[in-house]
Amino acid sequence: MITDITNNPEIRALPEFENHNGVFLLENKDIGFKGYISIHRKNPTVPSFGATRMWAYKNGIEGLRDSLRLSRMMSYKAALAGLDCGGGKGVIIANPTSPNREELLREYAKNVDLLKGKFITGTDVGLCQRDLAIMKEETPYIVGFNDNSVEFTTLGIYNAIQVSLQKVFSTKDVSKRSFAIQGVGNIGAGLIKLLSDSGCRIIYVSDIIPEKIKMIKEKFPDVKIVDPKEIHKLEVDVFCPCALGGVINEKTIQDLRCKIVAGGANNQLEKESLGTVLFEKHILYAPDYIANAGGLISVFDEYSNKIYNKDTVSAKVMKIKDILNEIFIGSDQNKKATNIIANEIAEKKFNNF
Repeated sequence: MITDITNNPEIRALPEFENHNGVFLLENKDIGFKGYISIHRKNPTVPSFGATRMWAYKNGIEGLRDSLRLSRMMSYKAALAGLDCGGGKGVIIANPTSPNREELLREYAKNVDLLKGKFITGTDVGLCQRDLAIMKEETPYIVGFNDNSVEFTTLGIYNAIQVSLQKVFSTKDVSKRSFAIQGVGNIGAGLIKLLSDSGCRIIYVSDIIPEKIKMIKEKFPDVKIVDPKEIHKLEVDVFCPCALGGVINEKTIQDLRCKIVAGGANNQLEKESLGTVLFEKHILYAPDYIANAGGLISVFDEYSNKIYNKDTVSAKVMKIKDILNEIFIGSDQNKKATNIIANEIAEKKFNNF
């Protein structure tokens, strides 16, 4: 069952609620299923896009707030990537190792179908490529079958790093720079490969899952393993958050000794005001929803075009450099943090839907 809870006073009072276009409770008590879909902004003629994550949230409210926060971020990401869609986000409140995983996925997809194309989704944390096929059996509003979103996400991050290096060091060459990569899942590992292939040999890595660290060390013997609690404290040129969000908070920001923050994690800043703190500390921040927009660009192209052309998508991802340059110039001219400039540019677009 799907219930529109957008106008519920308790929902609208949540700090993450920002005049969302739609907030939906998904629930089937018979099978222990619960989830949420939040749509931040909706273009009248184009569906809103946002991936779905399955996570063992502490409670339903935590999952709801996550969907609200991430759907907002997707609107900003789409706007700055030059896409005509608004932002959305789906969450399934369950452990990804649940024994009735397939049943939960099918139930979720049936709820997506009830929105009749208002929301297009794919995979995020807790879901994998094979889950798409299961969900696709229940609804056509699923994307990600070109299986290249990780590749394009890492390409976008790499481009963001190069633009940032050019701004700070007057060269985009990564080979002589040092990097601290927090999180070595698909995105972090892909970034390590791109950096290594470009001649970079000073790469520190961390992850809370030992098996991932072991695999990375086997593939890239030169990387240096660091305690996850220490990775952000290293004196490096670039700190790359590639795990979950909120890693730059009131406490960790005081420990940063990098020159640049550019990574793949969503919502890296625990709150927007921390962007100004980075600005005042002369740490260049590449807003995460621009740096990691490659995945969204690729799935939006999949939805919009029947024939896949890798070169076309790559060209769109490469434009991340132009967007960041515009933001960095605006930051210098207006003496404002990069995230504030980015937000202003994005809001002008999606608030006109």
